[in-house]
Amino acid sequence: MFIYGKTAANAISVMSYLAADPTKRSGSGEIAESRGISRALTAKLLTQLASAGLVNGQPGPGGGYTLAKPADKICLFDIVSLFEQTSTNSNCPFGEHWCGVGDPCPLHDTITGMIASNKCFIEKTTLAVFSAPPAKK
Repeated sequence: MFIYGKTAANAISVMSYLAADPTKRSGSGEIAESRGISRALTAKLLTQLASAGLVNGQPGPGGGYTLAKPADKICLFDIVSLFEQTSTNSNCPFGEHWCGVGDPCPLHDTITGMIASNKCFIEKTTLAVFSAPPAKK
């Protein structure tokens, strides 16, 4: 079973900051301060996100980071899968060789449902949920 951990949550936090104003270049220090994440961790996450093609970085004065794709084209799974094991193989809480050998344990259907629900959530939720609504005219 996977429900994303702290590193993935921090990466989503960084990406949500960029998604809030996709036209703006943001520095790692600005993002770190805004999200309450250390500068070192923010810089490391941005490097990993850039390597995965999720953010673009431009060094120097006037530089910073932006999303590499539109917010509605980046789902939470794209981010979480960089930092977490996302395979749905889970160990039965009753021990090895219980589920899959005869009748499933009493928790099997509940756990399977939670895994499916979590996977659906992170695959269908995009960074567009963090985008600022367009200004009214």
